[in-house]
Amino acid sequence: MPIGVLINAASVLLGGIAGALAGHKLSPKFKAEISLIFGVCSMGMGISTIGLMKNMPAVIFAIIIGTALGLAIHLGDWIHKGATLMQKPISKIFKNNSNMSEEEFLNQLVTIIVLFCASGTGIYGSLTAGMTGDNSILISKSILDFFTAAIFACQLGYVVSVISVPQFIIFFIIFLCAGFIYPMTSPDMIADFKACGGFLMLATGFRMVKLKNFPIADMIPAMILVMPLSYFWVTYIMALV
Repeated sequence: MPIGVLINAASVLLGGIAGALAGHKLSPKFKAEISLIFGVCSMGMGISTIGLMKNMPAVIFAIIIGTALGLAIHLGDWIHKGATLMQKPISKIFKNNSNMSEEEFLNQLVTIIVLFCASGTGIYGSLTAGMTGDNSILISKSILDFFTAAIFACQLGYVVSVISVPQFIIFFIIFLCAGFIYPMTSPDMIADFKACGGFLMLATGFRMVKLKNFPIADMIPAMILVMPLSYFWVTYIMALV
């Protein structure tokens, strides 16, 4: 059962509703400073999983090569375009009732679609849950997503809660695919996979505190490369040393 995926989608749904209902009662200072805490939590989650790493060279290679590949094919731009297409039917159902201009409203909507549907942490957590049954990453992410959705909903309204639908569909598909991958893995490959995801969560934290705008979407291919590189490192390179 995709318990973690369901909890994550529910957190966005409920957070969006809560923010739309009570958003006017929160001060701008509170909204800004609580976002910094979300970033620190993401960093902490990333650091804890980086410590599981078994083959550091393989993980580092995966991050560098994967990010280079993502940048070369403009993966981040493609994800942004997909979010823009997804935004159109949602914005037609939920009109802009905020004080923002229509352009600003749509830009914010695209931003949170990318944040909730294409985050490195969400993809990593869904793969981990599908391969090992460990839902802790998605559950921890759900706590952050609930409050993040609430903060965005303070301005955008109930439209934020609707994003839980495409988010669930995307993460559930990833969850199902992970089940086919798991039988071909080893404990060390899983550990390196988790460590690679930890780097993405750490980078996400830096983005959330607005310290450094890492290309998180372009780093996603590293999650695909890390286990094959871990296997290659252990099987061939370490055998020669």
